[in-house]
Order: sequence, then C-alpha cells, then structure tokens
Amino acid sequence: MSAHDQLLVVIDPVARRSDGESVRIAKDVLCAGADAKICLPDGPEEFARVLARRGSRRPVVIGDDRALLRAVAHLHRYRELADGALSVVPVGPRGAVELAGSLGVPLSSVAAARAVLDGVTRRLDLLVDDSDGVVVGALRIPAAAAVPAAVPTVWDTCRSLVRTLVRPAPPGPAIRTHRLRVEADGRLLSDVDEPVEDVTVSSRGGIAEVIVRPAGPLQPVRARATAVTVSGPSYRYRADTRVTGPVGHRTWTVRAEAWSLTVPVPVQRSAPPA
Repeated sequence: MSAHDQLLVVIDPVARRSDGESVRIAKDVLCAGADAKICLPDGPEEFARVLARRGSRRPVVIGDDRALLRAVAHLHRYRELADGALSVVPVGPRGAVELAGSLGVPLSSVAAARAVLDGVTRRLDLLVDDSDGVVVGALRIPAAAAVPAAVPTVWDTCRSLVRTLVRPAPPGPAIRTHRLRVEADGRLLSDVDEPVEDVTVSSRGGIAEVIVRPAGPLQPVRARATAVTVSGPSYRYRADTRVTGPVGHRTWTVRAEAWSLTVPVPVQRSAPPA
C-alpha cells in the first residue's frame, strides 16, 4: 500500500460534539478506502502533537474552518506545509465551514471523504506576516467588532413589536473610521490623515488583491502587490476566522502556491454537438 493510501485522520473535538453522525460517516468512507489511523485529540495541544507524529501518513482533518487553519498554521510553523497535500472533511454549521467550501472542498461529508481518496491536489497561496502568522482566505483590517446576540424571549419580541408600533426605529450605528497607513509594494495607498472604513487583502495567483475603502463618498482604492504593510494607531485585524492584535505595524507577504489541498477531480464538460 502506498503512502498516498495511508492516512492520519485527525478528528477535531468540536466536530465530534457538534455532529457526530457526519464524523462517523466520513470516518467509515475513509477507512473503507484506505489504511486510516484515527486520532481523537482533546484540544489544540494534542492536535499539534498528533500532526507532528504523523510520519509518512497523509494528514486528513475532520472539522470546521478553525481546525483546518490550526493544521495549516502548525505545518507552516514547522516548515512542513510544502511536504505534501493536506485534506479536510468539513464538519460544522454552514457558517463555520465557509472557508473550506471557498477553497473547493465539498461540504457534504461523503463527497469530501471521497475527494480525500480519489481527488487531486490544488496548489494555493498563503499570506505570511512578519510574526510568522498565516492567512489562507482573506484579511480584514481592522477586525469588525462582534457583539454576541442574546437569545430573544417571547416578552422581548412583544416589547420590540410595541416599540416599533409607537415610534420609528432609531438610526443605525455610525460608521467608524480609522487612521491607517497602507502600502502595497512600497506604494502609498492611504495615509493616517485620510480616514478609512477598512482594508481587505486576499491572494490569488501569487498576487495580493488590496482594497482600501475610504470614509465618505470616495471610491475604494484597489491595488495588486506581493507585500502589504499597514501601520498606524493600534488596530486589530481578522485573519480568516481569527482576530489578532492590537498591533501598530504589520507586513503580509504572498507565498505563491505555498501549500496543497485535496479537492475533487474537476468535471470534464463535453463539447456541444456541432
């Protein structure tokens, strides 16, 4: 049996708790098609130890986007990301597996597990910052503040309906602006005296796509670069699903085709009849 057929299946504990049935189905498909060693780490530290001891087995992560990102970050930290393809079977609520879906991985447990066994590898870019952090999908600066919403009760709903009937709804929250200096390959896109709403960065085809949204009616500033530097008053940023900071200066550099992910074989479309 080849190393390609030898899998290290790492099942994230959140996936086991949230959707044990999907985990079981994925595990059954993988074990039926390959020599699969199943690992059930209890937390991030054990997750990392399991990956570090994988030997020649191909790593497969069953879990949500956070589990996928944890695996990518670990393999990058130990400079093993380019050694072979990583595979993922997304398990979790739809909002928690959007990144995996955007990278071409099926969101069905059965389809994703079959892609692990029979798929092809897709080379993907990586954004790496000057603290050795990584971004797989997109970067947003500053991070949008997430306010947890309380579960409404029947009385909350009634009070809300009465308030709506007796007076107009209050105006929405004012848009916050930020003082950031943004440079793309050394070219100044925005300075601290020009307030911005946010900055987004993503990488495709070895190039970072940068969008700076100024405050007010001005049009967004767009640029393509291999390195992006953002500095200014302390800010937080969202790298994929993680919020990091505060920092006052950070540079992200594109690493073209830095890692590989297993995805389904592309469907060959037949040419229409003449």
